[in-house]
This record gives sequence, C-alpha cells and structure tokens, in this order.
Amino acid sequence: MADTILELKGLRKNFGALKATDDVSLTLKRGEIHALIGPNGAGKTTLMALVSGKLPPDAGQVLLEGRELTALSVARRAQAGLGRSFQVSSLVSEYSALRNVMLALQSRQGHSYRFLRPVMMDQALREGAREMLARVGLGARASVEAAVLSHGERRLLEIAVALALQPRCFLLDEPMAGLGSEGTKALVTFLQELKSEAPILLIEHDMDAVFRLADRISVLVYGRIIATGTAPEIRANPQVRAVYLGEETPA
Repeated sequence: MADTILELKGLRKNFGALKATDDVSLTLKRGEIHALIGPNGAGKTTLMALVSGKLPPDAGQVLLEGRELTALSVARRAQAGLGRSFQVSSLVSEYSALRNVMLALQSRQGHSYRFLRPVMMDQALREGAREMLARVGLGARASVEAAVLSHGERRLLEIAVALALQPRCFLLDEPMAGLGSEGTKALVTFLQELKSEAPILLIEHDMDAVFRLADRISVLVYGRIIATGTAPEIRANPQVRAVYLGEETPA
C-alpha cells in the first residue's frame, strides 16, 4: 500500500531455545505513531534491533517504502531513511550537542566525518544544527558535551540527530525515559507534530504517554504480537488486560 512506509514481515530471532522474536509482522503507515508495548522480556528491544540492523534476523523481511533493507547494515539503513533514537553510543560523547547534530547534517550531505575543523566553521551547518536542537528543547544546551547531558537530554539529542538526517520514519525506544513530567508533556506535544513529517515506531513504558500518542498499538508478549488496534481497542482487549495491563478478566 502506498500509505505503508515501514513493513515487517515474519521476523524471527532465536537465542538458543529462546524465541525472542516469533513471526512478527506489522506496518507503520504514513502520518501515524505505532506504539509497541509489552512486559519486560517480551522482545521489544530485540525487535527494534532487527528493524535497525543491529541484529540480523533468522527469518523475515524489513521493507521501507517497498525497498528491502533486511541485509543492510545500520549505517546503510540510516542512509535509506530509518531514523533511530535509542542507542546512546550513536552520540560522540566528547563532542558538544551542537557538533553531534552538525555531524549528522554533514553525513546527510555525503561528506566525511574526518574534516571536523572546516565543518565547525560552516555557518549553514551551525544554523541548521541549532534549529534541530531548538525543536527538541535543547537550544540552550548546544555547547554542552553529550557526556555531560542528563539521560533525558541525551534522548532528546538523539532525536535531534535523527531529525537532521531527514528520515522516512523514526524508531524511538523509550524517548520519555529520564525526562520528568514537564519534559514528557513537551515531548508528547512534539511527537504529535513530528508524525506528520515522518511516522514513528515507538517503544515506551509510560502508558499514559502511549495512550495519548499512539494511533495504533501492538502488544508483544513472549516475542509474539497478541493484539494490534487503537488505544480504546487495546484497553478493552481481555487478553491484553490479563497478560499486560494487570487486570483480571471475568471467569
């Protein structure tokens, strides 16, 4: 379908006898936030690693706008349009927030990371990076080293870096972690606006944020998706209520 941006088909990943990802298929459509929820150990992080290219699947496919990415590296998938924000190691800790975003802008333009001094003198790159930082609320922290930023601020910096690459979709793993109530509220508003630029596949443990944000929710349990639907549909699903939301179903 033309509205399907990201498609996962029958993804499987085993670690010995453990089925971490068990025949997972889902779609991410234009203009939506699709949240992936489930109890600890359900396989959410493994699934995101399969989508991003950090782990190879044992079976299945990852397609972006119909193009198969399954055999591509993390870097090649990013170049193809997967914008990920869940690996703190993707930041250069000794560089400032501004320089990290400038590197992403430089990469998008196809230049090497090696020539940092000329890059830092590039006014257009500086202005573009400051704009990305301002969008995620880090404008006042531009000169601070990534290593000094709080955990929540590093999450926001990762989103700014992903924004700089102008992805076709975003993969966000717990972006609310470490933000506090005001930061979470601001990020919810930002993500509601961001999805119109590129759809978002989201892992988030803050259920209030998930139910406010998500257009669709998939519930992962023991590596399998047991339900997909809107927030009201997921809330009302007796199986989901029993195994994840902590509510007993009538006998």
